[in-house]
Amino acid sequence: MNRRDFLAGMAATATAIGTTGATLAAPSQKLKFGYLLAPQSQLGAGATVFAAEIEKRTAGRISIEQYPNAALGGEVEMLKALQTGTIQMAFITGGALSAIVPEIGVFNIPFLFRDASHARAVLDGPVGIAALARFKEKDLVPLVWGENGMRHITNSKRPIVNADDLKGLKLRVPQSDAMIAGFKAMGAEVSALPFPQLYAALQTGQFDGEENPIATIQASKFYQVQKYLTLSGHVYDPAIVFISPDVYGDLSDDDKAAFAEAAKLASAASRKFSGEAQVKGAAELEASGMQVTREVKRDSFVAAMASAIPGFEAKYGAELIKQIRGVTS
Repeated sequence: MNRRDFLAGMAATATAIGTTGATLAAPSQKLKFGYLLAPQSQLGAGATVFAAEIEKRTAGRISIEQYPNAALGGEVEMLKALQTGTIQMAFITGGALSAIVPEIGVFNIPFLFRDASHARAVLDGPVGIAALARFKEKDLVPLVWGENGMRHITNSKRPIVNADDLKGLKLRVPQSDAMIAGFKAMGAEVSALPFPQLYAALQTGQFDGEENPIATIQASKFYQVQKYLTLSGHVYDPAIVFISPDVYGDLSDDDKAAFAEAAKLASAASRKFSGEAQVKGAAELEASGMQVTREVKRDSFVAAMASAIPGFEAKYGAELIKQIRGVTS
């Protein structure tokens, strides 16, 4: 029996009992909510707020069971599980999104965004709204843009100040064509690797370095296996709260409104956590033993990446890239 038949049967039972003067409470529902990082992370902060808000707004009829630390699989796996209804919800970061909607890869172009404020203005505006809508064509329901954060480079070999310092560095990047192309143009030896395998790959020397938001570097304890941190801010990484279409289709209008409002608060929580980590996290990582490079020669990275720009414009559209760059925050 599938969910729709089950719920229909419950409703019929409630009606039958109601005719005898008895009452039957609405059936409770538990939804699995997966994400890649630890509970004490930007994703965990958003998921925790979302879970609390849903329980409050539905008077406990719907509860959210959190599955952090990739307990439900990597992000591409979770996206596929959402499409098939194996899991009900997930908070997915930017690197995996282009595996489902390739056009989303435009947001992974290195040095596209000036800072997090610029990126948020883009995502909350017409460009971001249109991008969210593309997922509905792929059997996914996106509720809101959240945040993973500005990404920075760590490595075990040397300080990174300019593009020349990247040459020959074995760098892990997400499964993102734009990031792979960008870092290759800047001289790094890059390969994609699912995030759950990353710590071990850094520990064994399979990769010299990686790049992630400060909050992720802290939550995943990469400071234990990486000596150098460069505050490059080369990519802004968004995240999306998804719900499976089957679950969403079964929600009442009131519950859909509750989910929308809870998602907005979850987005704000993830952005707040990420922003605070950006401010204080570098000092904390330095105290943990990392050598932090705070000033980088951004122009050298942009110049080194010039050979990749025609490919980005051909793939994502020169006008779209120009539009994104022109948004004011």
